[in-house]
Amino acid sequence: MAEHLSQSELDYPFKLLEYFNGFRVSKVIFSACELGVFDLLLQSQNALQAGEVARELGSSQDGMERLLDVLVGIEILEVERKEGTAYYSSTDVSNLYLAKASPKSLHDMIIYQSQTIYPLWNNLVDAVREGKNQNEKTFGLSSEDIFSAIYRSEEEMLKFMGLMNSTWAIDGHDIVTAFNLSGFKSMVDLGGCSGALARELAREYPSSTVTVLDLPKVVQTARRHFSEESDSTVQFQEGDFFEGELPPADLYILARIIHDWKEEKCEKLLKKIHSSCSPGGGVMIVEAMLFEKRCGPITAQLFSLNMLVQTEGKEHPPSRYTHMLTHAGFKDVQLCRTGKSYDAVLAIK
Repeated sequence: MAEHLSQSELDYPFKLLEYFNGFRVSKVIFSACELGVFDLLLQSQNALQAGEVARELGSSQDGMERLLDVLVGIEILEVERKEGTAYYSSTDVSNLYLAKASPKSLHDMIIYQSQTIYPLWNNLVDAVREGKNQNEKTFGLSSEDIFSAIYRSEEEMLKFMGLMNSTWAIDGHDIVTAFNLSGFKSMVDLGGCSGALARELAREYPSSTVTVLDLPKVVQTARRHFSEESDSTVQFQEGDFFEGELPPADLYILARIIHDWKEEKCEKLLKKIHSSCSPGGGVMIVEAMLFEKRCGPITAQLFSLNMLVQTEGKEHPPSRYTHMLTHAGFKDVQLCRTGKSYDAVLAIK
């Protein structure tokens, strides 16, 4: 550590203390979202006092004032003091990413992090010791069937699908433009969940057909809760890409799929996709990819640890995906680092 931190950090551990308090900062944002703070401030025509926010949201004034002050401290909200009274207002960042109404809202991602991921991470020590996910200890569910845990109720399924919507609201465009996919006239998003990434594909490549293949209950929930007017350009098909047949396509997309499973299972799936591909067809893998020496990015490192806590998989560096793809029979493997949370690998048959 002495090699990487400045002398001032050795004199007093400012950075370490910032890390120690990281969970508190996360919980402040999570709690404000759950309480509806950002939605209220966006809708309000004027800055509000803590008492007004508390009254509207059914909380204590003292608790709300403390919460709002921290949000100001981390620059998510703004405050103006007039004659000793604090008036709180939203910022462009909170309006764009934290209020439900925004097309780029991360609200559903935050709810999932707070109510599902956070409890799992309370058992991180046990996950590291045991080398397996903590669904049983956290939720009383089998650690063997990970998606039975993730989809354990309609409420949980909706939270997870909301997480996927939030993810592709900010990362989808970078992913679908990572490569020029216009040559693929039919695309299937395997495990495409709510269809958020598929819609990005359909918008970018209007001359291509785009299909989402997912479990029957996921497709049915997507149709009930996540349908959009543009869905005439995206088809939904019920199926199991591990157990059933794959619909024919020029390009198969595996976005945030490989990192859920053990490598042997992933290689079996990739071989199955290769068999379904026509010559010139391909597969695109989308994941948070580690650097080759696994020294970063920190987001991918944390995601990989999350895979330990919640699933049976992990994040990989590009070379590992290249190995899996070539082992399955693909060639011409290309990597695109987007500079954001997710990267893409494209391979051709």
